[in-house]
Amino acid sequence: MYIIGENIHIISQSVKDALRDRDAKFFQELAVKQIEAGAQALDLNMGPRKKDWDEVFPWMVKTVEAVVDVPLSFDTTNVDGMEAALKTVTKAQPILNSTSAEEERLEKVPALAKKYNARLIALTMGKSGIPVGADERVGIALESLIPRCLELDYPIEDLIIDPLVLTVSGCQQYCPELIGAVQTLQFAWDPPPSISVGLSNVSNAVPRENRPLINRTYCAMLMGAGLQMMIADPLDEDLKETIRVIEERDVSTPLGKLYLTIADKTAAMEALEPGDVDMSDPEQVAIWKTVQILLNKVIYADGYLQEGETIAA
Repeated sequence: MYIIGENIHIISQSVKDALRDRDAKFFQELAVKQIEAGAQALDLNMGPRKKDWDEVFPWMVKTVEAVVDVPLSFDTTNVDGMEAALKTVTKAQPILNSTSAEEERLEKVPALAKKYNARLIALTMGKSGIPVGADERVGIALESLIPRCLELDYPIEDLIIDPLVLTVSGCQQYCPELIGAVQTLQFAWDPPPSISVGLSNVSNAVPRENRPLINRTYCAMLMGAGLQMMIADPLDEDLKETIRVIEERDVSTPLGKLYLTIADKTAAMEALEPGDVDMSDPEQVAIWKTVQILLNKVIYADGYLQEGETIAA
């Protein structure tokens, strides 16, 4: 699994404060910490930065490149900010995060990626927003995103399709469709583009104590679907252990065996059955319940892990 570290994100108050104060040490320590934890690239999400982008983006690149050599992903809606960052990069091939199929965005961002030899994350989202269905998301990739790259003679091997993870809290019906989109996109083009997702988006607006469980359970399902790249938290040790167990097919622990079963069942397009789960083990029961909400089989509620009857979706 290729992990793009997500922890330099403007939504974090500590990141906001450090950026305001131009605290280079804060960003350098956080960058190194993520790489040491196993991230192969770093996502730098500084928001649109409408006022000071021409100073902030180059400053951030120089600050982080002073201590790491990995690819930097520039996560912003500000195309001018993207270019300012790209002009400053001196080390690994950067990543632009992101374009969509919206006309203005699709016109500008892929051309920028081509100009600066950057990889490109392309979202399966058009003018009307994000479609629920897997087929519609794949259709955006085939009808808009890939054709635009071909028009520019942009290398498809540098294209990364993001079929868009949405939160199980409020957008539950999107969760199983995302799995289907990941499965289909691998066979939608030859050679296929890479596929990546923002994993932790699935647990946005969920109580903090439940987020890691939802993230790693969805990760197991997506790995079964064939996912090999994601923006995620490399500091989450339980998530990394889940990834290791699936990659190494380690069945030495009951929980590891269950996560591997989830991945294998997803790969075979089969449903996890109660017989696959030790219902006397509270941890396994929690994973079982999480699978059910992620497949939209049980209506999500913040207290879904509590005992009680489940409600069919």
